[in-house]
Amino acid sequence: MSKPLIKEIYTADPSAHVFNNRIYIYPSHDIETGMPENDNGDHFAMRDYHILSMDSVGGKVTDHGVALDVKDVPWAGRQMWAPDAAFKNGKYYLYFPVKDKQDVFRIGVATSTSPTGPFKAQPKPIEGSFSIDPAVFQDTNGASYMYVGGIWGGQLQRWKTGTYDASVKPEPGPNEVALGPRVAKMSNDMLSFAEPVKEVKILDENGKPLLSGDNKRRFFEGGWMHKYNGKYYFSYSTGDTHLLVYATGDSPYGPFTYKGVIMNPVQGWTTHHSIIEKDGKWYIFYHDTELSGKTWLRNVKVTELKRTPDGGFETINP
Repeated sequence: MSKPLIKEIYTADPSAHVFNNRIYIYPSHDIETGMPENDNGDHFAMRDYHILSMDSVGGKVTDHGVALDVKDVPWAGRQMWAPDAAFKNGKYYLYFPVKDKQDVFRIGVATSTSPTGPFKAQPKPIEGSFSIDPAVFQDTNGASYMYVGGIWGGQLQRWKTGTYDASVKPEPGPNEVALGPRVAKMSNDMLSFAEPVKEVKILDENGKPLLSGDNKRRFFEGGWMHKYNGKYYFSYSTGDTHLLVYATGDSPYGPFTYKGVIMNPVQGWTTHHSIIEKDGKWYIFYHDTELSGKTWLRNVKVTELKRTPDGGFETINP
């Protein structure tokens, strides 16, 4: 369907944005570590971020090199997972999950005057942050919100009581309500939360919360928010069932009602995406393992996202 954007390094989890009419992609940077695979994702031991850019989809892709390295983040321990970025106040902000020195995932933030970096990290993680997969959405009224969360290796389940508990099982029982992602409004300086994080509710067609056993629809990781015709579209990965799905709502806080599948499974275990509009067309950025055939060595791709008259999507079969 589409080819890897770059082949010189392995990239995954692409967060794409349009800044100054150019597309910038903020992916994670996969490397070979030799570690055995496990459900906690310890073999995903990424150490830095490269930023990619292009004028338009199908155009030449530039790799701008290392924008931030784990050794330059004072509080970081290991595993620089899927990042995101934003522009506000004349600055660019890079948001990234990394385990601290106690092996707990937190969300860090780094700043730059350029969308390609280099980025300088703040001395501490964002207060009140936890888990993985930050996605920052800027609403049409100028307010910014961060969505975070991933279960299993993403540790979201360990924060159910508001404090970290390493003994909690990977997710609730199949007949219990599924864990939802978290959201917090950002302060104007984009360096902190303006409020405590809240759980996002994802409902079925009858208005009931999705259950943990409903693993073709329940949230797993990789949330993304975009707005279309006044509606909020929260899309995410179902993880172990390898689907990209979406739910819609009338507020950035939700609740969101499950609507359907955006993309069927790609080659490789994990699925993580972003959605942008450019020159009147919608695109989805995603990854698979075409280049390596290995779950932990992925490559970023993009394809057009076709909307249906009711505001939904034509399901993509990669």
